[in-house]
Amino acid sequence: MHTDPLAVFVFLIFVGSVLGISFFLGRKAKDARGYFAAHGEIPWFVNGIAFAGDYLSAASFLGICGMIAFYGYDGFLYSIGFLAGWVVALFVIAEPLKRLGRFTFADALDNRFNSRGIKLSAAISTLLVSLFYLIPQMVGAGALVKPLLGFPHEIGVLLVGAIVTVIVVTAGMVSTTYVQFIKGSLLVIFCTILTIMILQKGLFAQPAPPTATLPAGVPAGAAPITAVPPAAKPATPPPNYFALTQPDGAVQIWREHAGKLEVLRTMTTAADGSMHFAGFPDGTDPKTFAPTSRIARLPGGVAQTGPLGPVSYLATVQNSTIQSWSAEKFKTPVGAVTAYIPRLIAGTDLLVPGGSPTFKGIRSPKFTDKLDFISLMLALFGGTASLPHILIRYYTVKDQAAARKSTVAGIAAIAFFYVLTLYLGLGAMSSGSLDVTVPANSNMAAPLLAKSFNRVLFAIISAIAFTTVLGTVSGLIMAASGAVAHDIMTNFLKIEMSDHQKVNAGKLVAVVVGCIAMLLGIAFKELNASFLVGWAFNVAASANLPALIMLLFWKKTTKQGITAAITIGLLSSLTWLLLTKEAYQYVYKLPPTHAIAPFSQPGILTIPLGFIVLVVVSLLTRPKREEAPGGFEVIESGEKGSRGPAR
Repeated sequence: MHTDPLAVFVFLIFVGSVLGISFFLGRKAKDARGYFAAHGEIPWFVNGIAFAGDYLSAASFLGICGMIAFYGYDGFLYSIGFLAGWVVALFVIAEPLKRLGRFTFADALDNRFNSRGIKLSAAISTLLVSLFYLIPQMVGAGALVKPLLGFPHEIGVLLVGAIVTVIVVTAGMVSTTYVQFIKGSLLVIFCTILTIMILQKGLFAQPAPPTATLPAGVPAGAAPITAVPPAAKPATPPPNYFALTQPDGAVQIWREHAGKLEVLRTMTTAADGSMHFAGFPDGTDPKTFAPTSRIARLPGGVAQTGPLGPVSYLATVQNSTIQSWSAEKFKTPVGAVTAYIPRLIAGTDLLVPGGSPTFKGIRSPKFTDKLDFISLMLALFGGTASLPHILIRYYTVKDQAAARKSTVAGIAAIAFFYVLTLYLGLGAMSSGSLDVTVPANSNMAAPLLAKSFNRVLFAIISAIAFTTVLGTVSGLIMAASGAVAHDIMTNFLKIEMSDHQKVNAGKLVAVVVGCIAMLLGIAFKELNASFLVGWAFNVAASANLPALIMLLFWKKTTKQGITAAITIGLLSSLTWLLLTKEAYQYVYKLPPTHAIAPFSQPGILTIPLGFIVLVVVSLLTRPKREEAPGGFEVIESGEKGSRGPAR
């Protein structure tokens, strides 16, 4: 992709508008309630769409569209998991949380107890979950800005971090809310327009390239690979691999398998004898190549369908023949190569779960793979109602009824958008906009799909994708700012501050967290963003969900039980995640086979552990009851006694 001047122009308009809104609304954030909770004056519908703007992060928009384009229905499973969590938020969390809290998640947990332990543990949980969620957002920002504006990854991360920090510092939750409202509205509107254009265009077949399987026998001119280029490390190739030099000097790598020959790669030989993969810039890691699926044959053998309805579109894909790819690693004179072998599958196989590496547990015979899948879906289901930057949105409306209605509006917008992602992903897959001859980036599926229609739509979708990152990151920084300034400094450390000083402290924390987010986005640019989002959901569900649920529905919950549940849930999930094969591979740069954790997603163990710890500790620390004169009882809980009729 080359820098598009129109995309840059639209990008600047979006960013300028967002910053203008922030400065305009800055006058409403003069006290702590205005800065952290927008005075509770946000209309319920605006707050509901802001829920969608906050929740539909880069992972939802860019990541899910890319997963569907590359793997089919499996990407939609993420949508189902993300959406299902809102059922918990609507029927369990919304109204009680609004009733109990003021500014932050810790306020609600500590409403009955006035416990410093709850304040500290909840604040630390908020900080860690926010930081884990910030990393993939910042990494995604750098990946998006690089092709859009032509900037290096580092500049893209710094640009996003600087803009978001200004948004949060200037007007706090008021600015953050309206940025998320605008972003959520634009995202749904323009994705609807793009989906209508996809349906009007219909589907067309792209015949599979003639590289799948060839008759047995070595082609004329092919020879075993024996020569090692001077610049390459020595390697002994297997005897059934052959190199065929083309008239233009390119070298095809062939493999003899089951009596047949398959083309694996096309390489060119430079003057110094080193070999380069065709279609790749120098220095590109071939392992980043991941070709997308495409429709090889439509029902009835037609070349194109013409306009289709929403149902007939899915039915046509289901009855088509899809060209997919299977990855295979092998050694060559220039080192290990990941080869992608094309294969033809039925459309029905594309629209059933279990085809991608993420969801292989659905079809895998291994019990641990199945546990991994169930655990991820459990984390997605429970994590939504436990994310601090989502929970604090309930304090921006005036009452419990408004909290419930804003949740309903948010669910409607999010559900409608996730239905659109199915068409966006399949549209990207079948449009030919994802070129398999270059390193494919699944996160660019939606912008590239828009580019296949026209430059204006590409510019708008790219700018909306950028504001998607801005909206989510600003919400995360607000949550982290409140955790430090309100929960730790004011409530835990008991630092006496005026309203004005609380606002200044929140702004200072926002700047610090913004800088940390920029550094993490640069440091972990090679890390897989999707699995980091899973980390955030696992940690949030393990640490926060047991405390929230039991506080609301179990009267015997104690402050010690809540503190212990948050602490154990946080530590157990973090420890497990740091011992997974993904952590070994991406963080420690060690062989993933050395990993200690048997599977990657810990939620299926750590979420129940949080509930068990809370129940056990609460039963062990139940307050002593003694009857006082007059038929009343005194409940000794370590805080001030409370009185009520004796039972």
